[in-house]
Amino acid sequence: MIDKMFYKTLLKNTFSSPVKITFWDGEEVHYGDGEPHFKLIFRDIIPKGDLIQNPSIAFGEAYMDGVIEVEGSLKEVVASMYRNQESFLSNSKIYAHLLKRISNTSKRSKDNVAFHYDIGNDFYKLWLDETMTYSCGYFKTPNDSLKTAQQNKVMHILKKLNLQKGQSLLDIGCGWGELIITAAKHYGVKATGITLSEEQYERVKERTIEEQLEDLVEVHLVDYRELKKRQFDRIVSVGMLEHVGQDHLPEYFHKVNELLVEGGLSVLHTITSPREGGTNAWIDKYIFPGGYIPSVSELVNHTTDNNFFLTDLESLRRHYAKTLDKWAMNFENELEEISKTKDERFIRMWRLYLNSCSASFQAGNIDLSQFIFTKGPNDSIPMTREYMYR
Repeated sequence: MIDKMFYKTLLKNTFSSPVKITFWDGEEVHYGDGEPHFKLIFRDIIPKGDLIQNPSIAFGEAYMDGVIEVEGSLKEVVASMYRNQESFLSNSKIYAHLLKRISNTSKRSKDNVAFHYDIGNDFYKLWLDETMTYSCGYFKTPNDSLKTAQQNKVMHILKKLNLQKGQSLLDIGCGWGELIITAAKHYGVKATGITLSEEQYERVKERTIEEQLEDLVEVHLVDYRELKKRQFDRIVSVGMLEHVGQDHLPEYFHKVNELLVEGGLSVLHTITSPREGGTNAWIDKYIFPGGYIPSVSELVNHTTDNNFFLTDLESLRRHYAKTLDKWAMNFENELEEISKTKDERFIRMWRLYLNSCSASFQAGNIDLSQFIFTKGPNDSIPMTREYMYR
């Protein structure tokens, strides 16, 4: 016999917004005061044991499989769960701690990157902007397009790097190459990009030739840990640290120290947790295997442990929520094309991923932090932050 009261009690304490629930037998229940902000329809029963053991996986798979249908904003559904401290999703932290122990060796890191980034350049082209930048944008005005926001972000980071002509720049996890190509064109630096994604690697090589930048830009399909006997004036990493894993964070900072010249400067752009680091079980299983979101305090400790001088820290949390909203909108607008190569379960999975991440940034569960640190004191950096905004 189904213990329906368990599900009613669970859902009653799940949302911060008023909601209407339709159960598998047709019964409708209204939770919260006022008009429902959204409606959830349960086509079938989610196994009770799954909800107790791994709630984020149970909820995510139920949506992917069409067991749960949503009328209204999917983002608002997830945000409402996150805003409610009594939500069953908070139990996901139990599983998150277990995931910390997984070690991202060089081979596992390459496999994990391929799992997400080698889905196909054609897929990403459909909903990213023309620059193929797959990280948080920087919106100077509310009306900035996605492309403008991504170009703003690249220039914002390059200004923070305080680049000088002829310097060497390493981009750890260079994506499709927008940052290193822009750095070479605008600042005349010798830019090196490294990636573990074969699809990204091939596209960066193509772009380098198209832009006639072979003398200034090089790209390598290599793990950052395998770089030997080289040093750079500047090192940047955008959206890569999330894939390192908790056990390998000390290794990352040690390697950056080794690769950076004395007095050199590094900019780290990464998703962070305001409090304790961790990950989401559903995200780990279906989107970013091996991922780990570090806490701000963890990263500050790692910089000081390596005798780096932390000179600046900026939060771009709201910028990432807006970026994800634009990606989600583009994704929905391209469904006809996406459905030619991806099935319905994949589409629902990515819809949930984009919307739930936006909701998480909006709720403040996660943040986007940009750190600037130097190897030893660096007095060549301007004494005020004005140089970042000229």
